[in-house]
Amino acid sequence: MKLILASTSRYRREVLSRLHIPFEVLSPDVDETPLPGETPSATALRLSVLKAQAAAATHPDALIIGSDQVLMLDNEQLGKPGNFDNAFAQLKKMQGRAMVFHTALTLLNSRSGHTQTRDVPTVVHIRPLTDAQIAAYLEKETPYDCAGSAKSESLGIALMERMDSPDPTALIGLPLMALTEMLMNEGIDVLTWHAV
Repeated sequence: MKLILASTSRYRREVLSRLHIPFEVLSPDVDETPLPGETPSATALRLSVLKAQAAAATHPDALIIGSDQVLMLDNEQLGKPGNFDNAFAQLKKMQGRAMVFHTALTLLNSRSGHTQTRDVPTVVHIRPLTDAQIAAYLEKETPYDCAGSAKSESLGIALMERMDSPDPTALIGLPLMALTEMLMNEGIDVLTWHAV
């Protein structure tokens, strides 16, 4: 069976490539607007399932990975900033505080319909930052396509005091430990996998 990543995120693509197994990438057409009253975890899980289901519609014989990430600060969901001003405002609001990234993962076997889902939360503590530090970081890294305006796999790690997560790849957008277990449940051992 083909392995398909239902995401155009270059970060998820890079993380998945660490498993050394071939996969294809599809762009799912999914409205990512949170539903009224929906918790961040529920939003992330729902969207990860919808992304996998969207890819399954055209690939009836595949293992499809859907993933979504929602950042929660207090009672507010924060998304991708899109530009310098929004990213600056996000980091200014986040500095000196802790927030939770909910990274949801779905593995859908489109042949059997078997669906596995998991939310892997990561608590990130951002160190106190000056305006000059925030601006310097944004000018160097331009993380405008990242929820929370920081790339933990790059210079953004310097913004962080601490990270609490059961899976360090979850913060980048694709929890590989959970995915490895899900693949094993589908009979795929990542460590012994080889092309035929």
